[in-house]
Amino acid sequence: MKHEIVEKNLGLMIVLIVLVISGGFLAEIVPLFFQKSVNEPVEGLEPLSAVELEGRDIYIREGCHVCHTQQIRPFRAETERYGHYSVAGEFVYDRPFLWGSKRTGPDLARVGGRYSDAWQRQHLYNPRSVVPESNMPAFPWLFEDKVDHTKTAAKMETLQTLGVPYTDEQIAEASAQVEGKFEIEALVAYLQQLGTVISETR
Repeated sequence: MKHEIVEKNLGLMIVLIVLVISGGFLAEIVPLFFQKSVNEPVEGLEPLSAVELEGRDIYIREGCHVCHTQQIRPFRAETERYGHYSVAGEFVYDRPFLWGSKRTGPDLARVGGRYSDAWQRQHLYNPRSVVPESNMPAFPWLFEDKVDHTKTAAKMETLQTLGVPYTDEQIAEASAQVEGKFEIEALVAYLQQLGTVISETR
């Protein structure tokens, strides 16, 4: 049997495995590098403001992305619950990406504007006061700690080198925009813009 020849020859099996994986990579991954819908921002997409950018860093620091993905898949059960499915062009400026399929809590890809700032603040301060069955922890320190405004401009400069279209003027003004803001303000600002571009343009 021919398959026995492959199974008994380790070198041949390794070569064939590499060929199969390479073929799959060439067929599935490489074309994505040339697709406009994957590499170009959707209409109306702007880079995060200085405050929103700091809010995103707090979102990552506190592990929010571990329980709340930002990826709505194109299935009816998901689009009816969360809204329009996620589109790659929404995330071209994100570093790092926060896509995933782990959902301990609801997906937040389209949470922007669904609740008021006051609701978001109360939910983060005491989740069970607005969602009694919630198992989310409280984040009271966000109401006490202020954002470190001294690093915002450097973060934006780094993102600028990675292709995010921040202007020099935006970078110069970043520190002043963030100075004095509490972490809760930055986090809520970030949450309130999630998914709003697609809902406006489609």
